[in-house]
Amino acid sequence: MIAKYSLGNPCLKLSSDLAGELPLYIYLSEDKKTLLYSNSVTELFDDVRVTKPLKVSDEGISFLLQSSVIPPPMTAYQGVFIVGIGDTAEVKTVDNEIVIDFSHEFPFMANKRADFDTYKKPNLDDIVKLLAEETVSKLNKNKKTFLFHSAGKDSNSIAIALAEAGLQDQVTLVTHCSKGNLDESQISKSIAKKLGFSHQVLNEVDELNNEHLKYIEEYFTKAPFPCVDNLCLAYPLYAKQLPELFNANIIFGDGNDSHMISPPSAKDNLKTKVSNYTSKLSFFRKFIDSENKYSSLLRTPAEWFGQSGFSLKDSRKVFPKTVSTYAYWRKESNVRKSWDLFYFKSDIYSTRVISEKMIRKLFNFTDYLGAQIVLPFATKRVAEYFAAMPEEYLFDRHTFKNKLILRDLLKEKINIDSDEIGKMGWSYDTKAIVNNNWDIITTEISKCSLWNHSEVDRIILRLKKSMDKNTKYSQLSCRLIYRLYLLSMWKNKCRYLNER
Repeated sequence: MIAKYSLGNPCLKLSSDLAGELPLYIYLSEDKKTLLYSNSVTELFDDVRVTKPLKVSDEGISFLLQSSVIPPPMTAYQGVFIVGIGDTAEVKTVDNEIVIDFSHEFPFMANKRADFDTYKKPNLDDIVKLLAEETVSKLNKNKKTFLFHSAGKDSNSIAIALAEAGLQDQVTLVTHCSKGNLDESQISKSIAKKLGFSHQVLNEVDELNNEHLKYIEEYFTKAPFPCVDNLCLAYPLYAKQLPELFNANIIFGDGNDSHMISPPSAKDNLKTKVSNYTSKLSFFRKFIDSENKYSSLLRTPAEWFGQSGFSLKDSRKVFPKTVSTYAYWRKESNVRKSWDLFYFKSDIYSTRVISEKMIRKLFNFTDYLGAQIVLPFATKRVAEYFAAMPEEYLFDRHTFKNKLILRDLLKEKINIDSDEIGKMGWSYDTKAIVNNNWDIITTEISKCSLWNHSEVDRIILRLKKSMDKNTKYSQLSCRLIYRLYLLSMWKNKCRYLNER
């Protein structure tokens, strides 16, 4: 459904849902006379009142290049905004134009949690029941259902909930087979067998043929927003391997890093304290290469939580309309300078990086598939439940362990010890993709009108040399080339930029 704010209407306050299950998308026409909003970005963009092709936002591209994520309410498009976790948009008419004032307040602060001494110990069966109810309520019963599964705490909690609800015959568990010691597909397979689910393994593709490229092109044509998450390219290739994903229900375990809190690492406290001072040397951002060893010293405290990218020097060469992202991240750091670091990180990481990089790729994927996305941990009931829970059940301030209550759940229900398994995850061999498909990648970059091609060619060659040396910065260099490819594919293929 699309709603409209008309000139002269009373002031209107718009906000998203509590935990980012349903972000709100806003379109404001160039003449500032028309404002439309919807929880469906594809419905909004397809509306005849939205002028197409949409125009690229220079600021948005600048953030994707330098930070890897565009913080809401900004997007990659002019006149298009996202209202996410903790965001509010106040819409009003001023001098015969529509004006939007945005504000942000993290909704999961410590002072809103119950007291540990008076809080009744969480019942694991209640959590399982809640997750099952919220998951089932979001499913379209006429569609096939897949749970993207791993060895981790989130997807396994959902798998347990679905198993105890007796849905083994209705759900297939799907996992990605990563290279090396991070592969969790065999653990996932054994858990699926234990719980009674069918299981499907999706494999990495290193060399792209014409059929792969067809799926990739269709994905970038239909994906509403650009995203530079490392796994982006894997998703259209999943669709080739498992066509049943089209028009299905797809369940993901993402969405709880806000209300369950994302603990900082043991080193983050020192890094953020030091960067409060070293980041003030921001003038040097204009002079150093992206892979320079001193680049990280110029980060603001907020930039330690999931952001990385081109230096300002390189970004300006690649994209002449570049805007420096320093002022934004400096301001966000200053606003939170007196905050507890656990909540500082959780606000920045969950409402910016998780929402607009990790989860954005999932929204793009399901929009491409015409599928129903299901995020049980991001539903209002689940978010409210964990938002009220005392910290002691969620994270340990001394060991920095997260999601303690889910660790207990996995241990009791399926005898899985998260500490023994360790941190794994869906990894993607970006270096193999870049090396094995060099001509495809560089050709696509050369077609993109965003870039200064004489400079891009030089920077790509420099990054390629760094990538081939297998040094500390080789992976970063590779991912920056890959990022240019992902952004070029979006600009070259996205129908909202290219259809009239």
